[in-house]
Amino acid sequence: MRLRELLDADELGLVLLVGRDGDDDGGGSDGGGDGDGVLDRVVRAVPTLDLADPGRFLHGGELVLSELAWWRGDGDAEPFVTALARAGVTALAAGEAAHGFVPDDLVRACRRHGLPLVAVRPETPFTAVTEHVLRRLPGRHVADLAALVERHRRLLTDRTSAPDSVLELVRQTLGVAVRVLSVTGRQIAGCRPVPHARTAAALAARYLAARRSGEPSPHRVTVGNRIYSLVEVGGPGGPAAPGGAAEFGDWLLVVEADTSLWPARETELLDRTVELLADARSVHERAKAALHDLARRLLDLLHSRVPAEEIPVRLSATAQALVSRVSHWPPCQFVVAEGIRQGGGPVPAAALRVLLEEALLRPDGPVRVSPQDIAATTDGDRAVLLVLVPVPAPGAPLGPAVDCAALQRGLGAALARWLGPEDRIGVGVSAPVETPASARRALDEARTGLRAALNAGQPVAVRGPDDLTAHVLSLLPLVPAETLHGFAARLLGPLRDHDSRHRTELLHTLRTFLECDASWTRCAAELRLHVNSLRRRMARIEQLTGRDLASLETRLDFLAALRIARTA
Repeated sequence: MRLRELLDADELGLVLLVGRDGDDDGGGSDGGGDGDGVLDRVVRAVPTLDLADPGRFLHGGELVLSELAWWRGDGDAEPFVTALARAGVTALAAGEAAHGFVPDDLVRACRRHGLPLVAVRPETPFTAVTEHVLRRLPGRHVADLAALVERHRRLLTDRTSAPDSVLELVRQTLGVAVRVLSVTGRQIAGCRPVPHARTAAALAARYLAARRSGEPSPHRVTVGNRIYSLVEVGGPGGPAAPGGAAEFGDWLLVVEADTSLWPARETELLDRTVELLADARSVHERAKAALHDLARRLLDLLHSRVPAEEIPVRLSATAQALVSRVSHWPPCQFVVAEGIRQGGGPVPAAALRVLLEEALLRPDGPVRVSPQDIAATTDGDRAVLLVLVPVPAPGAPLGPAVDCAALQRGLGAALARWLGPEDRIGVGVSAPVETPASARRALDEARTGLRAALNAGQPVAVRGPDDLTAHVLSLLPLVPAETLHGFAARLLGPLRDHDSRHRTELLHTLRTFLECDASWTRCAAELRLHVNSLRRRMARIEQLTGRDLASLETRLDFLAALRIARTA
C-alpha cells in the first residue's frame, strides 16, 4: 500500500509532520519537499524498532514504528534517522505515548534527511497500524515470516542482541502477544508494555506447577479471562529436572492464544521460534558461567591466605575482564543468603542464588542492576553474590547498587508461592567495597547481616550495614549505665593507658578508622599517614585489645564503646 492510503485511514488518526511541501531543508532525497511524491511512497513492511541503531534490521520500504524509548534529549535523533534514511525506509511513525509529544529534535532530523515523519496519537495502538497495513499487503503469510526468523538466527547468537525483534515479527504476522518470562514473572523479552505483575506472577506459578506435574508442553492456562500457552525455552544441557533448583533459571515463552488450535504451519513457526530463543538463552547462560567463575575464584581467594593486594592480579587471568573490562579491582557489594526450611533442612543454595539474581534485577532500586553486573556462586548452604557498583564521578562517594528494602520486597514477591509458613530466608548485604583490602571485611559484614536477618523472625529479611549499626546503638539506652561504662573501660582501657604512657594516638586512630568505614586509604589520608604506618598502628591496637578489627562484630563493639565514652 501507499503512504497516502495509510494517512487517509480516519480510524487511525495519523498526522503527517514531515513530508508536506516546504519540509525539505535542502538535504534528503526521494521527494523530501514534494508532498505528492512522498505520499506515493510504497509501504512493504511494518516493523516496530526502538534500538538506537536499527539499520541492521531494515531492508528498505518499511514503515518503521517507534515508541522513541531510545530518545533522551537533543542530538539523539540524528543517528537514528540517519540509519533509517540509509536503509531506504518509506517513513517513520513516532508514538506520542512515551513522551507525550514528538520531539522537535526528531522533526528537524527527518527534515534534514527528507524522511517522512508521522505522529501516532497515544490512544492509537501500534497493533492497529500494523494490522491495517498487513491486511493490505499481498502474499503475506507464515512461510514468509519463517524465512525472516531463520535470517535472524545469526543476529540472536550475538550476546549483545536480544530476541525482541523476532518476537515482534511473530506478533505482527500471527496477531498475538508473545513474551519471554523468567519463572519469577520478570519479562526478559517481548511485547510492551510488560504484563501486570500479578498476571506475570500467576503465569510463572502455573508454569512451574504444570512442569512439576509432568504435563506436556505447551501448557494451556487461563488467567483472568484470557487463555495463554506456556512453552519452555530449553537451556544448555536440556530441560532441568522438575522440582530442582535449576528450574528457577528457566525461560518460558508466553503466547496469548491457545496454540493447540493452530494449523501445522503456524505450529512449525512456533517451534522454530522456540529453538531460536533457546540459542539466545544458551548465549546468556555462557555469559553467566563466566561471571559465576569470577565469583567462585574470588571467594576461594578470600578464604585463602593470599594477601589482599594480590587478589586483583590473581583475578585478572579469570573472567574479571568480562565483568569490569579493566585490569583493576571492580567496586562491588557482597550479598550472602541462606534459607532454613520448617523441618530444619537448608533451602538449596543454588535455588537461592537464582532467586536473588531475579530479585536484584528489579528496576526499583537506586541503581538499575543488569545481568552483567552480578557474579554469583554458592558456599555450602549459602548463596554468595558479587554485585558491581557503578564507578562514581571523580570526587563523588561510592554509592550502593543494592537497595536492601527493595531487595526484600522483590525477594518476598519471588518466594511468596514457594516458601512454607515456617520457612525463613535471610540475606546480608555489605557496604560497597572500593579496594581489595576491604574485601574480606565486607564479606564478613555481609555474613553478620545474614545472621541478623535469620534472627529477625520474618519469612524473608534483608539486613545491611546501616541496619546493624542502627540496631546495636539503639539498644545502648536500655543497658544500665554502670554496665555500659564497665564495657567501655574494659575495651578501651588498654588503648587509653598506652596513649597516656607513650603519648601515642591509638584511640584517635581507632575512632577515625571507624568513621572512615574501615577504609585504609581514607583513614590514612585523614590522619596524614602512609598506609603502612596506619597498618602498624591498627596492628598495635589489635595486640593491646586482643580483638580482630577485620570482624564486623569487633568494629561494632568498638563503635559502641567510643559512643559510650563520649557521653560519659
